[in-house]
Amino acid sequence: MPQGPNMLAQSGTPLFFELVNAADVGIAPPETRIGDSLRTWVRSLSVFQKEALVASSRTGKVWRLASDEGPYLDGHDAAPCPLAFLSVGMVASYMNEITALAKQQGVEIRKLKLTQDNYYTMTGSMPKRTMVGGALPVELQVEIDCDLGDAALNQFLMNAVHASPLNGLMRGHLESLFALSKNGVELAPAKALRVDGPIYPDPGDHFAKAQPVADPANERLCWPQGVTPKKPVTGGTATAGSSLAAEQNRTLNIGATCTLREDGMKEILQLQYSPHGTSFNFLSEEATENGGLGRAPDANSYISAGIGFCFMTQFGRFVKMLNLDLSDYRIVQDSHFSLGGASGGTGEAGRADPLETHVYLETGESDETAREMLDISEQTCFLHAFCKTDLKTKLRVHRL
Repeated sequence: MPQGPNMLAQSGTPLFFELVNAADVGIAPPETRIGDSLRTWVRSLSVFQKEALVASSRTGKVWRLASDEGPYLDGHDAAPCPLAFLSVGMVASYMNEITALAKQQGVEIRKLKLTQDNYYTMTGSMPKRTMVGGALPVELQVEIDCDLGDAALNQFLMNAVHASPLNGLMRGHLESLFALSKNGVELAPAKALRVDGPIYPDPGDHFAKAQPVADPANERLCWPQGVTPKKPVTGGTATAGSSLAAEQNRTLNIGATCTLREDGMKEILQLQYSPHGTSFNFLSEEATENGGLGRAPDANSYISAGIGFCFMTQFGRFVKMLNLDLSDYRIVQDSHFSLGGASGGTGEAGRADPLETHVYLETGESDETAREMLDISEQTCFLHAFCKTDLKTKLRVHRL
């Protein structure tokens, strides 16, 4: 049974919207470091329902995004799951780089569809504190109609994949950095690496001030598609509450397909194969000097929100499974990406700096337990594991 009130359904606001009053809310991006710097605020609304505000230095926009979980975590299924956001942002980023590189090189692409599969693992025991989240290589199928020969097409697509800013999080081993506050007092982390500099101010209830920009087209940016078609996933799960089991050895599989609409918007269908759940449609568009209108969230905003959402879910899982007190919790996360090798004109592989996350807990538990909440949440977060693991994208090409 779903836990807590369905705050997202009761709010009466769209799941996603652009803020009209970011200055009143008090959120602004960090200083641009290597191309695009994003500040992501995330707060818990109700058990596993969360909302994020994401500010990008490159686009100048601030987006409000919402996330929920399905029956596998006793959620209301009112919004996409956290892992959906990284898959959506990733496939959108690949589409950005493929189309930009084609334009640069004069390659005519007549038809193009991307299908991506992300895989993650969760193993170990939560009571024994041995549960660990992991990330596995990504699979990308490109369905394309163009005149490049097979060898040239393969090289072209691999160059585009490496040009994605997300490449910087995938390649190598990036250890995330953290600061921790309990009830308004900073604590030194136990195992987690400390971010340089002072802890940021707690955003508190400033989220509630967010107001949407009036959309003359009244276009939904995210909407449910229905139950994801089933497919066999080795180690996959589908049963209610399966993600709350004390002992786990399971594989997660989130898929995404991306196509371009005639108006230039990317339409992405997120597919939740394991744990089995609801598919959601997303729209994405860059806001750049190259002509992108930014009518929907950009790839980096989706990626940054997804990492923050996933990390926050691990706090919720840990305290729920061990019946700990955590009345409220929020994070402020900074992510720094290079410009795309093709879309940003750098001609280089995408790069990223380690994530920097400031955590604010309101709890009656001890300082030691608060530190453990941070350490276990980092340890079980699929997307912090994604950053720490040297991953490759396995490419398959199908000509149309």
